[in-house]
Amino acid sequence: MTAPRSRLARRGGASNAASFALVAIASFGAVIAALVSQHAFGMQPCPWCVLQRLIFAAIGAFALLGLVWRGAAGSRVAATFALLLAIAGVATAFWHHFVAAKSASCNLTLADRIVGATQLDRLLPDVFEARATCADAAVDLFGIPYAMWAAFVFVVCTVALLRILRASA
Repeated sequence: MTAPRSRLARRGGASNAASFALVAIASFGAVIAALVSQHAFGMQPCPWCVLQRLIFAAIGAFALLGLVWRGAAGSRVAATFALLLAIAGVATAFWHHFVAAKSASCNLTLADRIVGATQLDRLLPDVFEARATCADAAVDLFGIPYAMWAAFVFVVCTVALLRILRASA
């Protein structure tokens, strides 16, 4: 009776590893895409763009933690924190698109304060320094606003993380 259960646990562990890998690749891929857009194509980020980068980086870090911290407890902890960040990322992307992108200035907004509090804008300015207003940073890629692309990736991460949590329960 325990043999089938352990096979199931091994399959769940392999499935979790694949899901964590997907989340890590999607998250870090989003940051890389943003950096390429900024440094190769001159699309400067606003505070909300930078906050989304920070959230993606944190999700990716928790996904890597889930890959190395094997077992149900490690999967649950890493997936729970990453899921909370992914949900916050969806909210951030929607706020960015529907509210902040319509604003001429986004200085001293919640996004600006969060990024400033981390000091990452000073430590890694090429990655985390806001250099544009929200209205200036509202650009499209293939007719879809960048914030909606980010929302899509956050949703993909959310679905994968929910799958991990269901498998780890």
